[in-house]
Amino acid sequence: MKLNGIKITWLGHATFLIETPGGKKMIVDPWVTGNPVTPADKKSFERLDLMLCSHGHSDHVGDAADLAKKHSPIVVGIYELCLALQKHGAKQIAPMNKGGSQKIGDITVTMVNAFHSGGFEEGSSLIYGGEPCGYVIEFENGLKIYHAGDTCVFGDMAIIHELYRPDVAMLPIGDRFTMGPREATYACRLLKLKAVIPMHYGTFPMLTGTAEEFGKELKAAGLPVELITMKPGETIS
Repeated sequence: MKLNGIKITWLGHATFLIETPGGKKMIVDPWVTGNPVTPADKKSFERLDLMLCSHGHSDHVGDAADLAKKHSPIVVGIYELCLALQKHGAKQIAPMNKGGSQKIGDITVTMVNAFHSGGFEEGSSLIYGGEPCGYVIEFENGLKIYHAGDTCVFGDMAIIHELYRPDVAMLPIGDRFTMGPREATYACRLLKLKAVIPMHYGTFPMLTGTAEEFGKELKAAGLPVELITMKPGETIS
């Protein structure tokens, strides 16, 4: 898969650091401090320009407020989650909702559906953080990346293909709380991808889906999709 100047670093679980050809740094689902698979030298950042949050669970936005206060990135999320992060110190929020797009610099961000739940802990209370979502991100070089967030497979992934035609997708495969390898393979069929990066697996023992199993499912299905398996901390470009 040719990324044409884009650098993607997987920080473990669903957290990715993406550097654009123009040098902008974007983090998706920022959870590094308590992430047991994020390498120690990847838990801090010199600069963040943009932050995308798929939903309010702590294993996706556990560091969102702290990083937003430290680096002042533009924070993108569903309306309710953005307001919550603003109350916790995010200075620049760019709320949106499903089906909408917005242009942030040279990047176009489209929020798409995801089927999951969404809430975060404040003390002993569980706070509603809006519905979960995914993102299709179009970069200045034309490459389109789909970060699915936490979700099951759903038939309207075919609409995501028809409308937005992402080149590469980051799909959860861990099972139990999201799709497993079998369901993620069906998602690849609906999305008609050129390449797929598995995520949201290997973090905890209860996430039993593996990249090896995913690869076997893709091969058995005969899908012409490139499987890009990354190690936490690894960068591809």
